[in-house]
Amino acid sequence: MTVDDLVVPLGQGVRVQAQRLRQARGDGPVLVFLHESLGNIALWKRFPRRLAEATGLDALVYERRGYGASSDEPLPRPYNYQAQEGTVWLPRLLDALAIDEVILVGHSDGGSIALIAAAALGDRVKGLITMAAHTWADHLTVKGIRDMRRRYLEEGIREKLLRHHGERTDALFQAWHDVWLDEGFQQSLDFAPWLDAIQCPAMIIQGDDDEYGVPEQVTDIVNGIGRHATPVFLPETGHSPHLQRPERVLSLICDFVRLKVDQKKPDF
Repeated sequence: MTVDDLVVPLGQGVRVQAQRLRQARGDGPVLVFLHESLGNIALWKRFPRRLAEATGLDALVYERRGYGASSDEPLPRPYNYQAQEGTVWLPRLLDALAIDEVILVGHSDGGSIALIAAAALGDRVKGLITMAAHTWADHLTVKGIRDMRRRYLEEGIREKLLRHHGERTDALFQAWHDVWLDEGFQQSLDFAPWLDAIQCPAMIIQGDDDEYGVPEQVTDIVNGIGRHATPVFLPETGHSPHLQRPERVLSLICDFVRLKVDQKKPDF
């Protein structure tokens, strides 16, 4: 496998940092990883590479505007920032890299954006996996974000994030914190049209002990997508299943690709 670090121009002065993982024989759709609210390429750790190796698929990991080494994002963050990422910037990135078919793998806020992108990209999306995605701000979401502010200031999380986001770290944290606790943003969230438009196989994963989301986040997403979606609840798992239960999540996704995605390929 080769690993290429890229800076990809997307127009309007926007450049995003990306990493492509290529197999010697890169057949099939590309795994595209969408990171969490405070994440970046490095914070996925080895999970993208391990999943690419296990499935035999190429992979793309990238940093959204405002994160890591990518361009700044306009602040304060607009209520429709998730829709912008899923309908404008991700499609532009795929076009710029000439990637036609994808399997989206999104964690937390990246999972929510992946839902929107799966609807917007239509037939280009051959499969969708979300982990800890949100379509509304439940009481655990609000409590978890408020508690994270205390931990950010008192438990060294700010110092850890500085290694990944540099001088923009405080602005990035504040943008995430403020928009999700904004009642106007919470009232604006309506994923129903996006979920209804998703036609690809989907696996919606959440830990039973997720400190940021109630189980209804999963059931609402699955009900919105319909028969294409499968719910998965992982016992003794919190908000980051791919880091807390990597072997189980790798196995689940490999089975999903083999049984749900591969079987949809045309038989020539």
